[in-house]
Amino acid sequence: MRDEGGFGGLKLRLGRDRIRDDLATIEAVRNAVGDDMHLMVDFNQGLHLAEALQRCHMLDDLGLDWIEEPIVYDNFDGYAQLAGELKTPIQIGENFYGPRDFQRAIQSRACDYVMPDFMRIGGVTGWMRAAAIAGTAGVPMSTHLYPEVAAHVMRVTETAHWLEWQNWADPILQRPFEIKEGRLFIPEVPGVGIEWNESAVSANQRALY
Repeated sequence: MRDEGGFGGLKLRLGRDRIRDDLATIEAVRNAVGDDMHLMVDFNQGLHLAEALQRCHMLDDLGLDWIEEPIVYDNFDGYAQLAGELKTPIQIGENFYGPRDFQRAIQSRACDYVMPDFMRIGGVTGWMRAAAIAGTAGVPMSTHLYPEVAAHVMRVTETAHWLEWQNWADPILQRPFEIKEGRLFIPEVPGVGIEWNESAVSANQRALY
């Protein structure tokens, strides 16, 4: 991972049928990347509350940076119970539809960290409203998807935490964003900095039909 952009953090998908398989996955990844790599895990709402209480307690001493969305996204009472019982921070937020959901979660003490999805939170306007709430509450705020755009708003987010990176757009960009030493470098061009590779876009459009 450090040779592929110098990344200092890595997120794993968990939620296998057996908890011992999740534990084995974490152990294998930790052995591969070393003790200095930040590890986060994401259950993608795959557990009910009783399962989450059991599994998350079993993960609680593994030095994870956060446990993300173990239960359905809007069960704020369940998240408040998890956040209150666990040492490992609870991360939620990619399924907030607008800043009001965001505020309810903060008021309910349902999480330690938040990571809104740029589309669902309401674009730049929704993000900035949510960022003001996070700043007032002192809650670290990370991004979910759309890194080329989200990077801009992270620069003006008071409690900016992690920028979640995917290079999915690279094949259709005129100039993919540079990653070096674990940081994304925003191009010095007007606007968002995205220019489409029109020939690649056209080729992909043909492939869809």
